[in-house]
Amino acid sequence: MADGESQIRRAPKSRWGGIDVKYRRLGKTELKVSVIGIGTWQFSGEWGKTYTQPEVDAILGQARELGINLIDTAECYGDHLSESFIGRAIEKDRDKWVVATKFGHKFHDRFSRTDEVHPDQVLRQLEDSLRALRTDYIDLYQFHSLNDAAFDTDGLWTMLDKQVQAGKIRHLGISIGKNDNVYQTDAATRVGAKVIQVVYNRLDRTPEEQVFPSCIRQDLGVLARVPLASGYLSGKYRPGATFAADDVRHRHDPAERDRKLQLVEQIRREEVPAGVEMAQWALAWCLQHPAVTCVIPGCKSPEQVVANAKAVELVGDEHPQTWKE
Repeated sequence: MADGESQIRRAPKSRWGGIDVKYRRLGKTELKVSVIGIGTWQFSGEWGKTYTQPEVDAILGQARELGINLIDTAECYGDHLSESFIGRAIEKDRDKWVVATKFGHKFHDRFSRTDEVHPDQVLRQLEDSLRALRTDYIDLYQFHSLNDAAFDTDGLWTMLDKQVQAGKIRHLGISIGKNDNVYQTDAATRVGAKVIQVVYNRLDRTPEEQVFPSCIRQDLGVLARVPLASGYLSGKYRPGATFAADDVRHRHDPAERDRKLQLVEQIRREEVPAGVEMAQWALAWCLQHPAVTCVIPGCKSPEQVVANAKAVELVGDEHPQTWKE
């Protein structure tokens, strides 16, 4: 995939307030998901803002109005806090959403978690997630960025398969912690997982080397998380930017942060077409790769939901997973 301007172009506007929403098949799940999803780590309060239920209702209501149907959350975004916000927001139209959550961690305090991957622990996490989400099934239940030893925990995937058979989980997935973790990616079909979630953005193209080819071979859906590189590709920040102590980005190495922001400045000058918002370009850039099904950027307001959704105007219909009615 080339980086240049010719790869990003405007598509015709039509539905949903001028935004032509697009859908793709999420690998072997056969789920029809919007190419723009909603990432919800921010609802935990670890990204510089504490949320209320009306604020979450407004964000997800705007997403639904635009045709966005995929929400990605986790057990440890707060102690099931993000899930609880989401559950209350969508309980009246649960069937309209594809809800993805994760397992493997126990939240203790802001930025503090421990691993919990014994089958009995994960089963408790699943039940807690179902209660928090106010649902009797989870569309996509994902192993949450743990090491290979945890991945191979005895009995884990057998227990999860039993929950699939019981109807509490529709599909299994793997959120890989390291972008070059081809071991877990290659094992997906063996353990019954149909989706890989991975960090992928213009600043980090590592998955293109081994992970994406494996996903294509296995027909796995791919959720690209951190598509805006923790907001660095949003166009809001310049080298020297700092973040408050309640924002997880204050933990990033300052030298590395400035290096990335300097690269962002170069990308802005050399790759982003005139008149195109950088954040929208960055989301569309991810969606051009034939392995990527959906991007899941975080959003702090209904206005950001709309801004993210406008990235579809830069995405064509030739992608191999594009939904055909």
